Formats: sequence, structure tokens, C-alpha cells
Amino acid sequence: MAAYSIYGIYPLEKHAFYVSRFTFTIDETYRKNLESVSNLENEQKRRDRLYIIAEILNIAKEGCLKTQIMYRANLSFAQLNEYLSFLIKMELLKVKNENRRNTYITTAKGDRYLEKYKDISNLLGNNEDNP
Repeated sequence: MAAYSIYGIYPLEKHAFYVSRFTFTIDETYRKNLESVSNLENEQKRRDRLYIIAEILNIAKEGCLKTQIMYRANLSFAQLNEYLSFLIKMELLKVKNENRRNTYITTAKGDRYLEKYKDISNLLGNNEDNP
């Protein structure tokens, strides 16, 4: 006596065969995607503090709003506030109030930081990591 599935007239054995074949295809595809993602993670490095500072200073060269810096530098709001307060304290960044909006602009000292950072990155061979 053959068992039938509740979804149709196919015998359960035949239905199970198609399901298992489909599952195998998904598993194999998923495995390949997982391998490619793990390879990407190995190629990408974590951004260090000096790189993030250089990235923020580079973004703010012509002047930017806080949200623009946050999105372009890919930082959370809390991280952004920490970096901005540090950069303002170190006089690498200044705040200009225009039309009741705070615009952040890189200072001359910040420009010197960017030059030195690029020199060190080039010296170490990290040309692709320059912000």
C-alpha cells in the first residue's frame, strides 16, 4: 500500500525524492555562497582608529553635516559622537554654525594629519586603504 502526500496525488516516496533533491541543491548553493563570503571576510581588514580618523577628516574637507559624515564613514551615531568630540578637542576638526546647523570642517592641522597618514600608508604598502 503506497502512502500519499496531503498536497497532491503523488506517492509520498516520489514527493520525498523531489524534496530531498531540491534541498541538496539549496545546501550546495548555500555552501558555495558561504565560502565566498568567508573569503571576502578574510580579505577585508578591520578599520583601525587612525584609518577612521583619516576617513572622517577626508570626508569633512569641504564641510559636512554630522549625518553625512556618519553615513559616508559607516559609523554608528555613538561612535561618530566619540570621534567628533575627540577630533574637535585635538583641533583636527572645527565646527561652524551655519543656518542653525553644525558643519564640520577639517582644519589645517587635520590636513597635515591626512598627509602624514597617507605617507605612512604608502610606506607600509597599504595604498588601497587610503581614505
